[in-house]
Amino acid sequence: MTDISRSHTPIVSGFLHWGTFWLLLATLAAAVFYWDGVAELLVAWQLPEYSHGPLIPVLSALLFLRQLKTVPVNHGPVHDRWPGVLLLVIAVALGGAGRLLEIHDIVAYGLILWVGAILLISFGWDTGKHFWPPVVHLVYMLPLPGALYYGLSTYLQGVSSELGVYFLQLISVPVFLEGNIIDLGVYKLQVAEACSGLRYLFPILSFSYIFAVLYQGPMWHKALLLISAAPITVFMNSVRIAIAGFIVNHYGLDWVEGFTHFFEGWVIFIACVLILFALAWVLVLLRRDKVGLIEALDLETDGLGTQAKRIGLVQPSKAMLTAALLVGCLAMAWKVIPERETVFVEREPFTLFPSSVGDWRALRLGSFDPQVERVLAADDYLVANLTQPGVAEPVELFVAWYKDQSRGGVHSPEVCLPGAGWEIAALDPIDATDETTGHAFTLNRAIIQKGVNRQLVYYWYEQQGKRTSSMFTAKLHLLLGKLANGRNDSAIVRLTTRMGADETVASAEARLQESMQDVLVRLPRFVPGL
Repeated sequence: MTDISRSHTPIVSGFLHWGTFWLLLATLAAAVFYWDGVAELLVAWQLPEYSHGPLIPVLSALLFLRQLKTVPVNHGPVHDRWPGVLLLVIAVALGGAGRLLEIHDIVAYGLILWVGAILLISFGWDTGKHFWPPVVHLVYMLPLPGALYYGLSTYLQGVSSELGVYFLQLISVPVFLEGNIIDLGVYKLQVAEACSGLRYLFPILSFSYIFAVLYQGPMWHKALLLISAAPITVFMNSVRIAIAGFIVNHYGLDWVEGFTHFFEGWVIFIACVLILFALAWVLVLLRRDKVGLIEALDLETDGLGTQAKRIGLVQPSKAMLTAALLVGCLAMAWKVIPERETVFVEREPFTLFPSSVGDWRALRLGSFDPQVERVLAADDYLVANLTQPGVAEPVELFVAWYKDQSRGGVHSPEVCLPGAGWEIAALDPIDATDETTGHAFTLNRAIIQKGVNRQLVYYWYEQQGKRTSSMFTAKLHLLLGKLANGRNDSAIVRLTTRMGADETVASAEARLQESMQDVLVRLPRFVPGL
């Protein structure tokens, strides 16, 4: 585990003395450089969905020590450390980009690559590359990007709701499903309640990963244990919904409140773990070597303390010296260079939105309930009805403005509308033009329906004067805007109108087009451009 030639001069040998010292120095430098990412993780771990996060580094360390037992101490030279330095450069570049853009999740991603780089530098490529399982496991401590989280959670909520209703129908409990709202007649399971069991998806995914790593058997067995986590969690949440419905139908509301609170706890997690053990037991029964479940899982933990002491055997190397000095110098430089402050532009609050917009009369509809406001997480928002004499149906205007969108997901009606029971019958980007400025842009045009009710929806994202129909393009504009002018503000604009029973889409579209042009004239006061 050393690559120090005996021909080095005394000066060079002095700089490369004590490999453990350089390892600890590199770790300390990384702690400073990646601290923004660590701080972001500490905040995310306070959320119920990611409360398992603090356990992930501990479990990864245990996986590493278990695997280290199979690697003998190498007292000879190691000549393939430099791939680790290359990975370190990538890790530093990723962390630096995250700090520059003030997107601290990216800094945390770079930290995981740094861990992999240090293992490659310490053990060399031939040995270090086999330690990928504990490094990959660190991914489970990361919060999902906002857009991915909202999309995934909404999809899984829908699946859980559908299955829960199916189970209730099997036991003859009257139930009606509207989006993610499960109507039991005298009691409704709202979206948030229906999805609460899904907060255990992430720890179950981590547990199934460890399960697959520890399992000694065919690769397809490992793969099955790994990918079964999500279906098991969704299944158990559906069972929770079905039991709640059964209790309401037979015992009333008083009983279900206590049950819901109890079953939202670790009961789901423990049940999922037991199902994973049962699945592993079934897989063991299918094997020809007739081993027991305990032997197949390889739960041996003896000697981990001895392996931890091997940190004192880390040999000095130019690669480790490079890692320590590179990250250390960058960490100090970042402390010395003044941070670029986020620029907050002057704007008028939506409370000053005019009561008339062109020929339209604007009537504010008040505020959302606190639960919706928490999910929306907007710094300012407007909900208003636009009406005009002679126009049969009003146009609902919704605008949400975010002072700093860099740390959150871009909200999309594609996520929230199905959750409220609306079915998206058609969704396409279309070209539009701001007739006042002549600027062309794209917006999303959707037709949604709930039973016999139909609505036409326009929505787009406002990014400092740029309008787009794509939330990914909006995120890109946000990043570029941060680099160009230090701004992180963003907004989403939505116009909705109901279509009468005999009304054509063209008629409703003309109504939206007219109101949109009048709104675009007023919008810059409240959603500033460049």
